[in-house]
Amino acid sequence: MLRQSLHQKLQQKLSPQQIQLMKMIQLPTQEFEQRLKQELEENPALENADENEDFDEFSSTSTEDEYDDSGTESIDAQDINIDEYLSDDEIPNYKTQSNNYAEDDEDKHVPYASGTSFTQHLKSQINTFTLTEEEELITDFLIGSIDDSGYIRRDLADVLDDLAFTQNIYTTEKELERLLKVVQQLEPSGVGARDLKECLIIQLKNKKEKESRNLAIAILENSFDHFVKKHYTKLTQKYNITEVKLKEAIQQIEKLNPKPGGSFVGSNKFAEQIVPDFSIKIIEGELELTLNSRNAPELHISKEYNNLLSGYKESNTKSKSQQDAVQFIKQKLDAAKWFIDAIKQRQQTLLLNMNAIMRHQKEYFLSGDERKLKPMILKDIADAISMDVSTVSRVANSKYVSTPYGTKLIKEFFSESMKNDQGEDVSTIEIKNILSTVINEESKRKPLTDDKLATILLDKGYPIARRTVAKYREQLDIPVARLRKEI
Repeated sequence: MLRQSLHQKLQQKLSPQQIQLMKMIQLPTQEFEQRLKQELEENPALENADENEDFDEFSSTSTEDEYDDSGTESIDAQDINIDEYLSDDEIPNYKTQSNNYAEDDEDKHVPYASGTSFTQHLKSQINTFTLTEEEELITDFLIGSIDDSGYIRRDLADVLDDLAFTQNIYTTEKELERLLKVVQQLEPSGVGARDLKECLIIQLKNKKEKESRNLAIAILENSFDHFVKKHYTKLTQKYNITEVKLKEAIQQIEKLNPKPGGSFVGSNKFAEQIVPDFSIKIIEGELELTLNSRNAPELHISKEYNNLLSGYKESNTKSKSQQDAVQFIKQKLDAAKWFIDAIKQRQQTLLLNMNAIMRHQKEYFLSGDERKLKPMILKDIADAISMDVSTVSRVANSKYVSTPYGTKLIKEFFSESMKNDQGEDVSTIEIKNILSTVINEESKRKPLTDDKLATILLDKGYPIARRTVAKYREQLDIPVARLRKEI
C-alpha cells in the first residue's frame, strides 16, 4: 500500500566552490601551479599579472559576494547590474599579491632528465645476437614483459598463450626457456630473472670463478631458505665449512643487486625536485615564516572583458547576441572572481596552519634538536586555529617547509605522546630515535630481541611494552633480531 508523508530533515551540503577550495588547499606547490595554469586556459576572463604586467586595473565586486554555484544558470541580461562589474576602486580587492617574499624568488622550472628507456636499452643489446626473425619477435616480447625492477613476474605458460593470441606465434615452453636464457645474458646482470633466487644466481655466474663465489651459488641453489632465515649454524654444518668461509660467501651475495633494473630506471626517470611551500628562518633569535611566492600569484580580470561590458552598457540598442554575450561574460567573471578569492583563502589557510605548527614546535625550529619535538596531533592545531581536523590534515599531508636544518615534510612534525618515568609527555619520534640508536649500536652477532629492547628503553626512562617496541621497530623498517644477525 502506497502512502504519502512529509519528513523534515536537516542536511549540510558543501557547495561546489567549497569542495574546490578544499582540493586547492590540499595541492602542493607544483600541482597548484598546474591547477592555476588550467584555470587560466579555461577561463578567458582571468589573467596572470606576472605575464601581463602592462594591464589596466579592473576591480571586481567584494569577495564576500555570493556567487552562482552552478556557473551555468540562465540569467536574463536585463537583470545583470553592469555597474557591479565596472567599479573603480583604487585598491582592487581581487589582488592576491603577497609581499612576504623576494622578487628574485627561486627558479620555477623543474629540470628533466632525458635518455633511452630501460626496454629500449635491452632491445638494443639483443641486436648483437644472431637470431631468426621469429626468435627476435619472441625475445622482444620477453623484454617487453620485464618490469622496472628487471624481473619477469609471469609464468612462461601465460607468455606462450599471449604469444599465440597477440603475435600469432606458436612455440614450445622449452624453446621459450632457451630464449629466456638469451635475454638473461643482457646487461644489467640479473635482468630477466623470474624471482630473487634466480636473479642472484645469474649475477654470481657472471662473476669470476673462485671458491667463495662457487660456495655462494651452492647455498642459493640448495639452501636458499636457510640463507634467507640466517640459519648460519645449519649452513656451516651442511657444507662442512668454517664461519670465515661462510662469511666470505655471504659477502659475495651481499654485493649483488636484488633489483637489477632499478638503477637504470631510476637514473632515467624525471629528475623531480621538492618545492617547499613555506620557509622558516631564524632572524635575531626569532622565527620568521614566509609562504612560497609561487603559492601567491597576482591575478586580475581581463581588460578585454572590461571593454566588452563597457560597450554593452553604452549601447543604445541591445541585440539578442549581445545579451547572450553578457550572460556568458557574467558567468566567466563570477568564476574568475571566485577563483581569485579561493586563492586568497588558500593562502590564509596555509599560513594560519603553518604558523600554529611553528609556534607549537618553536623549540625544535630554533634548535633543530629532534628531542625537542613536542607531541602534536592534528586536533591540537585544529583547536588552536578553530578549524576542522580535515583541513589541517590537507595542509600537513603533502606540504614541505624549508628550515635551517633542511626541507621537511610537515606531517613528520606530528606524533603521539607517551609519558616517561617522570610523568612528562614525550614525543614518540624521540622514542623511535632512541630505539634506532640502540639497534645501530647492538652487537650484530647477537642482536637484541624486542624484550631486551623494551628493558633498555625502560632503563632510559621510557616504560613501554614489548609489543609497542615491535610496532615502532616495524615503523622504522627494522627487521626482527634473527634477521639482523651477522657473522
